[in-house]
Amino acid sequence: MHTEIAAVATKARLQKSLVFTSLAHHINSTKLWDMLQKITPSTSAGIDGQSVKQAKEDYATWSEAMLKAMHNKGYHPPPARRVYIPKPGKDEKRPLSIPTVQDRCLQKAVTDVLNNIYEQDFLECSYGGRPGRSAHQAVLNLKEAISTKKVNWVFDADLKNFFGSLNQDWVMQFLGHRVGDPRIIALIRRWLKAGVMEGDKHIPSEQGTAQGGPVSVLISNLYLHYVLDLWIEKVVKPRLKGYVYYVRYLDDFVLCFEHKSDAERFKEALSQRLNKFSLSLEPTKTKLIKFGRFVGKAGRKDKDGSIRFKPESFNFLGFTFYCTKNQKGKFKVGMKTEKSRLNRSCNKIKEILKSIRHKPLREQCKQINIRLDGHYRYYGVGGNYESLNAFHYVVVRSWRKALSSRSQNGKVNWIKYNRILKIFPLHRPKIFLPYTAMKKLAAL
Repeated sequence: MHTEIAAVATKARLQKSLVFTSLAHHINSTKLWDMLQKITPSTSAGIDGQSVKQAKEDYATWSEAMLKAMHNKGYHPPPARRVYIPKPGKDEKRPLSIPTVQDRCLQKAVTDVLNNIYEQDFLECSYGGRPGRSAHQAVLNLKEAISTKKVNWVFDADLKNFFGSLNQDWVMQFLGHRVGDPRIIALIRRWLKAGVMEGDKHIPSEQGTAQGGPVSVLISNLYLHYVLDLWIEKVVKPRLKGYVYYVRYLDDFVLCFEHKSDAERFKEALSQRLNKFSLSLEPTKTKLIKFGRFVGKAGRKDKDGSIRFKPESFNFLGFTFYCTKNQKGKFKVGMKTEKSRLNRSCNKIKEILKSIRHKPLREQCKQINIRLDGHYRYYGVGGNYESLNAFHYVVVRSWRKALSSRSQNGKVNWIKYNRILKIFPLHRPKIFLPYTAMKKLAAL
């Protein structure tokens, strides 16, 4: 199987216009089982209520029927279960669709096969949802470009309701450039049309893709590969006067320009391009700002002490990028935890502390440290210690407050709390990606 799928990747790399007409045979019982093992055991169930554990126990029964239906083009995916999750720094919530475990398993199998083709086509500018690529690589390459290249302007863009707006007909047309297997095409089309269950109501889907399933990530990358990545690389860049750098993580993207005129021309052309494919920019989250190592000079003070110009900042993948200086007084791109993300993490940990406050202290400490380490691992980049320490500060005080609320007469004073912390210490902030490691990761 590994040799056969590797041959698909090789053909895709060597023959850029080849359409693959036979792919479904790579999806068999072994492939489905391998994908099932990769699903987190605690993942939420779909509309059938089946857990991952139950899916494994009944695997022999449902997998055989699923594979038979798929190969006969008779498989009809069940609608996903609609839930809502908070948006960072906002009262509104983001809709998320949860497929059944069985359907998620098939989605992962199809995505895994198609990745062998599209990983040969996708460009270096794309990072989200791709094997061997991460958000850290995206932000660190962006930081490196601004730090070392001729960057004076940054265009920070946000697509309005991307997953709910993309045109399904365009998806199928883009898919047809490389995939000609009618069984795979039928699967993708039915996943797009499956819709969601919101309570007892089935909501069909005529546009967009349900955000939450494994195949939706591939669809988003496929869509923006043709709508943005290739267009910027083949059409936009050759027509610009100066340097331009482009990075995208799923539907979040940033462009860096040398000249303001290039940035303004691009912004105007981008709106027309997106409109053609049923997309649009979110005006409140899209901005063109002056930013870069040459901009920092404009921030000097006049003789009267007033600042001539203060460079703006922008957010990307949970980090705020800002202009600052190193110890030698030279320009440096600073990165810190985005304020809304920090607030969300603080609110989340407070909810968790409240829910586990009656558990043994050892268990509480273990769960808190797991979440502290997760926060540090993502946001622990060079120069961001202050934000990490702020999160640690909130957690330490919130745990004392949670312990004090276990009973009316159970207030834990600081003397007692410090004794608890000596026995059950909370992990201190840690920089997992210092400057040297950041440069190595960006170079991968």
